[in-house]
Amino acid sequence: MTRAPDPAARRAELSPASPAFTDHGTGRVWTFAEVDAESARLGAGLRAMGLAPGDRVAILCLNRAEFFAALFACLKAGLILAPLNWRQPLAELAPVAASVGCAAIIHDSRHAPTAAALGLPCIAMADEGGFGGFGGGAAPLPPRDIPEADPWYLLFTSGTTGLPKAVIQTPRMALANAVNISQAVGLTGGDTSVNFLPLFHTGGINLYTLPLFFWGGHSHILPKFDPGRLLSMIAEGQVSQFFGVPAIYQAFRLHPGIGRIDLGAVRGWGCGGAALPPDVIRFFADRGAVICNGFGMTETGPTGFLIDRAAALAKIGSVGKPQMMTEARLAGVPDGAPGEGELLMRGATVTPGYYGNPEATAAVFTPDGWLKSGDVARRDADGYYAIIDRIKDMYISGGENVYPAEVERVLITHPDILEAAVIGVADERWGETGAAFLIARPGRTPDLDALPGWCRERLAAYKIPRSFRLVGDFPRTAAGKVRKPLLREQP
Repeated sequence: MTRAPDPAARRAELSPASPAFTDHGTGRVWTFAEVDAESARLGAGLRAMGLAPGDRVAILCLNRAEFFAALFACLKAGLILAPLNWRQPLAELAPVAASVGCAAIIHDSRHAPTAAALGLPCIAMADEGGFGGFGGGAAPLPPRDIPEADPWYLLFTSGTTGLPKAVIQTPRMALANAVNISQAVGLTGGDTSVNFLPLFHTGGINLYTLPLFFWGGHSHILPKFDPGRLLSMIAEGQVSQFFGVPAIYQAFRLHPGIGRIDLGAVRGWGCGGAALPPDVIRFFADRGAVICNGFGMTETGPTGFLIDRAAALAKIGSVGKPQMMTEARLAGVPDGAPGEGELLMRGATVTPGYYGNPEATAAVFTPDGWLKSGDVARRDADGYYAIIDRIKDMYISGGENVYPAEVERVLITHPDILEAAVIGVADERWGETGAAFLIARPGRTPDLDALPGWCRERLAAYKIPRSFRLVGDFPRTAAGKVRKPLLREQP
């Protein structure tokens, strides 16, 4: 088994006094040496509780630097961290924690009642920072060589049907993702980024905070998303690399202060989690921010694709090419040829599977080891990929395949529509037809009766939704993706 050095200990050797994290919730600045020391103490305390290598430790907190200390503590102790979704109520969290057999839980003070109600031994974060002396009675764990393929932490899928699956994340995946995203955007130890995506999601951990830690860079940590504060940090020159999901960029675009900020001062802008509308890309490009769109999954660590800056505006809608540590191909399409098919991936960024769920693991891989993304993609003659839609979201109307994402891309060009989500619903005549859920632009009200005629000028008749409905927002995942199965449940 291939092994690697303890990353927190090695980083502390290389740049002990440099800032790793500025925690905007506690006001504390953590150096790399302090992160390593805290994680060594915490790991020792967890082992002193009787936890053994391979045991799972839950964590429930808003974004804090201590999350990463816990992440490295588990790596040092051979434990597996299981971040829980703080947006979920106890009734949903309890079966998730039980599904992987969590033996203890780390939490912040805000979530202390929920943590206690889970009935697990609790380790509390101190409001002023750190863990309040927990683990101080045990000798800090020394650095150890890390088995690269062992489970390090678990990330739970959205769970639109049944219990969420626990996607295994390994040290090898984390390092390969760091290579992928860093070479794609030019991330270096001289960069500063900001962490605001939730830490129970791969974007919060891996885009860009963990890669930046490996390289010796500096991450500002915000408890949660705050558009005004983020824009102020950008205006003050505190951010050189930025990553967000489309909902973040939409929020920036609608913020009244966006016109007063020099967006060109940020060296790199990245986006993933869902397709970024072309008008949003052009809005930011006109203000000096070229957003590079990408694609990945929790199962791919997550970075698989990111478009290069040179092609970002010429190939709007593309997610770029497979990055250094990722191989990709399209099912049924000759290697290297343009075409359309299900996107398959493999490489060091790909998960070994779902924790304790061999059936689900077997179902997501081809017999020769390629991960099935569940997405239909198209590769052009230049080798650039575009994601067309989720296979499961496609519906058949009158014998014709309809990809909702194609319809949505047209709907959001309407001057009164900000966002659109289309699903297939049963129809006695056509088998299935489209139902469109729409979010209006601020201050605008789409004429729903006129929309079919407007669509008829831009879409084939069988692609036009049969019904249109205005909503305040969509049910979403932590990455901002629309949870379409939940749209079906709306009255």
